[in-house]
Amino acid sequence: MTDVKTRVRPAAVILTPASEARIAELMSKAPEGAIGVKLSTPRRGCSGLAYSVDYVSEAIAFDEKIETPGGVLYIDGGSVLYLVGSIMDWVEDEFAAGFVFNNPNATGSCGCGESFTV
Repeated sequence: MTDVKTRVRPAAVILTPASEARIAELMSKAPEGAIGVKLSTPRRGCSGLAYSVDYVSEAIAFDEKIETPGGVLYIDGGSVLYLVGSIMDWVEDEFAAGFVFNNPNATGSCGCGESFTV
């Protein structure tokens, strides 16, 4: 009998410590029944796709699941191909705060940065 080794598949999205801390903060005040937050790329904006992060109350079989110290990030199964290799960060300054994505799959984005094209 041979010993079969399985490789751990890398996460579709890399999370910075700041984004993990923000997920933990979101989960600390999540509505009842929330099991994590979900990243998706709905069709929206001038360039076609946008990033959306929302609470999720049930796991869906084809969603990617990334465990973080403060909670679970789910990635919409239909969005994974648009996001593979992306880095998700949380950035705050005196004027704005939000998740920021460095997405190697994006071939263009709108001027305001709200949407992107692949």
